[in-house]
Amino acid sequence: MIEKAILAINPNATFTINADDIDQITWLNETTPISKSDIQTKVAELQTAYDNKQYQRDRIYPSIGDQLDMLWHSIDQNPKLKSEYFEFYEAIKSVKVKHPKNG
Repeated sequence: MIEKAILAINPNATFTINADDIDQITWLNETTPISKSDIQTKVAELQTAYDNKQYQRDRIYPSIGDQLDMLWHSIDQNPKLKSEYFEFYEAIKSVKVKHPKNG
């Protein structure tokens, strides 16, 4: 996380860091050193941003193909929806008819 924080502060920074230890940073190629407090502040900001997006990592939907298949089957079971979504329904149905499942 320290490396990400440094690069978030200065994307052009060149450095090495040993064991992700803020006390073991070597600044390279005349990179102006960034203070430990600035790095620690940025680490905290990045961690907060990461933590606040946990829902995005947890919210895993079925694949688009599976979603479309579920939608098609829902329409297939409802004559009114077949009429309302006729073009979508028929486009999928024609593929299903042309290439049926085996077994």
